[in-house]
Amino acid sequence: MKAFRYARATSQANAVTLASADPTAVYIAGGTETLNLIRDGLLAPDLLVDVNAVPADGIAWGRDVVRIGALTSMAAVAGDARIRTRLPVLSEALSASASAQVRNMASVGGNLMQRTRCWYYRDAALPCNTRIPGSGCPAIEGENRWHAILGGSEHCIKVHPSDMAVALTALDATILIRDAQGERRVPIGDFYRLPGSTPHVETALPRGGLIVGVEIPSGLTRSRSGYRKVRDRASFEFALVSVAVSLDMDGDAVREARIALGGVAPRPWRAVEAEEAVRGRRLDPDVLEAAAEAAVRGAVPREHNGFKVELVRRTLADVLARIGGKR
Repeated sequence: MKAFRYARATSQANAVTLASADPTAVYIAGGTETLNLIRDGLLAPDLLVDVNAVPADGIAWGRDVVRIGALTSMAAVAGDARIRTRLPVLSEALSASASAQVRNMASVGGNLMQRTRCWYYRDAALPCNTRIPGSGCPAIEGENRWHAILGGSEHCIKVHPSDMAVALTALDATILIRDAQGERRVPIGDFYRLPGSTPHVETALPRGGLIVGVEIPSGLTRSRSGYRKVRDRASFEFALVSVAVSLDMDGDAVREARIALGGVAPRPWRAVEAEEAVRGRRLDPDVLEAAAEAAVRGAVPREHNGFKVELVRRTLADVLARIGGKR
């Protein structure tokens, strides 16, 4: 591990100024991801910018939006009484993440910026187009049980690891960014990038940019929502498949649906065709089947992850039925 300089930012603007001046600069808050990446040789910053003193935490309930500061801990959001009752999909997603110790330390902004758990990316001795552009993607022909069945490319089939990002995608969240030009808002659907031919470009965050918060439309606090994570073990494990659902109901029919999938794509995957399959309809078995089939339309399973297609179908149908009051 090489030596690096350390700076403690005193404001959002100060943090951006410090980070923008050094192309290798990295932000650190809870450190649950950054320190691991440095230790494993995947990050080698000359400058570490500590943002813990920057005012960017807490949960504010406004008339139009719920704003969550980027330095709010995952545990604080998951345990907030109003989040649990009004936005259960978010609380459930966070509670299913990592471990209690990590949730106490990890920040909302850090969680949204965490890197893929692809073992080819995590091993600095192996080629990986995300880590070293043009070096190849051994996952495509290699061990790919955890990898993408949707949204991948010939250059990369990693999956995004954040449970929270999947829930926020189903909540039409907006990411608040501070950069040299000031604060701006990016819909979460535009924030994460598909790999295409540039898998090393994973987000819309510019160099030196800092996530300062997340906003969720207040109207979604009246929706029914929930999250289901399917994994190999019940604790501290990343999703093989996860499903986040938010439903606006009109009696026993779906007025509006928002569905996002995790563990299956390089970014949180908005299942638009599945939403269309349930919109305006009762969640009868044939509708659940149609939605499940629509969610995996166009999937490209690999040698070891074909089981994810059926797992998505079954998990989505189960979550829709539970949230829609059919179970």
